[in-house]
Amino acid sequence: MNVPDLQTVAIDLADRSYHIAIRGSIFDNPLSYSELPPATSALIVTNTTVGPLYAARLQAALQGKYTHIHTVTLPDGEVYKTWQTLNLIFDALLQNGCDRKTVLFALGGGVVGDMTGFAAASYMRGVPFVQVPTTLLAQVDSSVGGKTGINHPLGKNMIGAFYQPLKVVCDLDTLKTLPPRELSAGLAEVIKYGPIADLTFLTWIEANIDALIAQKPAALAHAVKRSCELKAWVVEQDEREAGLRAILNFGHTFGHAIEAGLGYGEWLHGEAVGCGMVMAAHLSQRLGLIDAALVQRLTALIQKAGLPTTGPRLSEADNAGRYLELMRVDKKAEGGEIRFVVIDGPASAGVRTAPDALVREVINFCCA
Repeated sequence: MNVPDLQTVAIDLADRSYHIAIRGSIFDNPLSYSELPPATSALIVTNTTVGPLYAARLQAALQGKYTHIHTVTLPDGEVYKTWQTLNLIFDALLQNGCDRKTVLFALGGGVVGDMTGFAAASYMRGVPFVQVPTTLLAQVDSSVGGKTGINHPLGKNMIGAFYQPLKVVCDLDTLKTLPPRELSAGLAEVIKYGPIADLTFLTWIEANIDALIAQKPAALAHAVKRSCELKAWVVEQDEREAGLRAILNFGHTFGHAIEAGLGYGEWLHGEAVGCGMVMAAHLSQRLGLIDAALVQRLTALIQKAGLPTTGPRLSEADNAGRYLELMRVDKKAEGGEIRFVVIDGPASAGVRTAPDALVREVINFCCA
């Protein structure tokens, strides 16, 4: 199959606008970074898995643009999305005398992107950064929209900042080195856009799920571009999640509880979100918002993507109670009241509360 042409998606945020470039063989092309503002130094932030594969190639691409190019390699995994790991980035910036024009390059998946963005937002109260996502999940979701942050033992992504990158470079070739489990985790964030914003896209995913799992270039290119277009549409209307943007957290309230309850890294983020979407769909049905057919349709697709559809037990004594306890620390919670993203119509989603008794029913039904 032919390699797709370069595609771009614009994020229109006035003076913070930027674009996403999507194609194969672009992350190590100097032209991908030619429009970035001048600076003396750059810092590549990567991890122990991605660094050996791609860091030297990115450094070579940046050689003609920056006099000094430094690299910091973080440990790999959600469990390391912490203050301690974040300080490794600050150590590298300070030890190398990096100034306020220094450009940070986030080379890796969602954890690297989130932490690099948070470091960029914080260092000297704000330095520029570029997202170079190397996982499907990061390309279709976490690298776009300016959410940055780290985890706390009591809650996921509870500490961070909204801070937009200068550019996002999605190189489809980097997905070739993804283990199948990581690819499936990324598909969860692709599937998410269908029920909340675009049923035509949901139908397309159902028809092309085998091509996506087989990493067919044309299928991946369309999935990444359409996902980015839908996220851009939402972010442009609600950059700081005052309302509409919350719909992008479909499945995440349950999913974050799974991640925190099992221990970060036990399930991949996309696995927890995939299962969380099944639970959120059941809750939507029990609230009388959708019918059983849509729940079954979504569950079947998530299962076909290689994702779990049955929730884990987080407590033998009171499993539903443990879920509720963890979900009360969710960012969308207000005054201790849990707010869920639910499907409330065809390609439509909203944020609602639900009685604890009803949520318990869903958890008990959906968990092993």
